[in-house]
Amino acid sequence: MALVYQPVMQLSGVLVSLLGWVLSCLTTYLPQWKNLNLELNELEIWTMGLWQACVVQEEGGMQCKDFDSFLALPPELRISRILMFFSNGSGLLGLLLSGFGLDCLKIGERQQEQKKRLLLFGGMLFWISGITAIVPVSWVAHSTVQEFWDENIPDIVPRWDFGEALFVGWLAGFCLILGGSLLNCTVCSTEVHLSSVPYSVAEQQDQCQRLETETRP
Repeated sequence: MALVYQPVMQLSGVLVSLLGWVLSCLTTYLPQWKNLNLELNELEIWTMGLWQACVVQEEGGMQCKDFDSFLALPPELRISRILMFFSNGSGLLGLLLSGFGLDCLKIGERQQEQKKRLLLFGGMLFWISGITAIVPVSWVAHSTVQEFWDENIPDIVPRWDFGEALFVGWLAGFCLILGGSLLNCTVCSTEVHLSSVPYSVAEQQDQCQRLETETRP
């Protein structure tokens, strides 16, 4: 029964990981990592991402300006760029490896050990991609909370708040880790099932030998 559900679990793991990878790429380029609503002018909302800062007006218009220098960014945004690129790259590599390791793929049917390794490596890469997606959004969220409750900043100064991209990034990391876990579970369950086969065959042979000895006159 476990072997019947393995292709379904493998395909589900790849699809969930694909969703997480798409969300991770979307998080990288969304400009809503931080939101700022000015009390003096409630018609405008400022947003900040990894690449640009934007002003959203009530009429529906948006004006964005790219950051001039990478080194001029805050530390959390600089590191977040690197980690998100690493997350996207490892997620793409995990999709390629796990895709070739699927049992429903006819390529390499006689090389089951290689396909298991591809699934295992793909699942591990999804874990790495998920972790490296959760770390930067959590870091930016932590720094935003610290700045929001900083008593050294006067109350009249506007405070940055969580942006929508942070929640998309958390969902992306969760999907990547879940997809990698599903793939690794299928590999582990296959090894356990195959390892139990010799013992069951040996037990059957012992039972047959016992029946033969008991039935002899």
